[in-house]
Amino acid sequence: MIRLDNVCKTYILHGRRKVVAQNINAVFPSGVSVGLVGRNGAGKSSLLRMIAGTMDPDQGEITSTGSISWPVGFAGSFHPDLTGAQNVRFIARVYGVDTEELLDFVADFAELGQHFHMPFRTYSAGMRSRLAFGTSMGIRFDTYLVDEVTAVGDASFRWKSEQVFSERMKKSGAIVVSHAMPMLRRICQAGAFLENGVLRYYDDINEAVADYNRMMGAIPDDGI
Repeated sequence: MIRLDNVCKTYILHGRRKVVAQNINAVFPSGVSVGLVGRNGAGKSSLLRMIAGTMDPDQGEITSTGSISWPVGFAGSFHPDLTGAQNVRFIARVYGVDTEELLDFVADFAELGQHFHMPFRTYSAGMRSRLAFGTSMGIRFDTYLVDEVTAVGDASFRWKSEQVFSERMKKSGAIVVSHAMPMLRRICQAGAFLENGVLRYYDDINEAVADYNRMMGAIPDDGI
């Protein structure tokens, strides 16, 4: 379970205030996959980082039970001068998991080939996301934080990503940020909509998507 109590966060950009969290009170239940939706710049990634503990709220408190992954897709998780494999080894030691087992999983999943043994700073954005997602999925967490990563790669890789994610969700929960509404409907049960610093939680992902589409004036997707 993840609980947000009166969480507030404001940025000052070019002299203007941008509120991304305004007295947010919400509970993300254990073992539930939640799709987090909202327009670009609404603060979804910032909210994930606050939940992960890599960013502090201006005020309020975030508490949790169980282990939480780093925000997948956040490049700050990796050292730029270490190779992909060396970064994975380091993370395995930090989280106390079998190093060789994690290395084998990530090498097979991320499909980086020889780049797995090259410095992380040489990776493209897509390669970084593959490494981050593969490393996260290779470690058992009670809650996974995922930021648009399942959209990376070709159709075959996206299918593989969803399969691995679905397997993890049999025993874990997640908060997933994405603009791919059909994908969120496939992999999430519940939803949350962030708009103007206000977070609305829905037990049904379809209600969250419908509310988001109404707010954005979008044509409803086909639900595939």
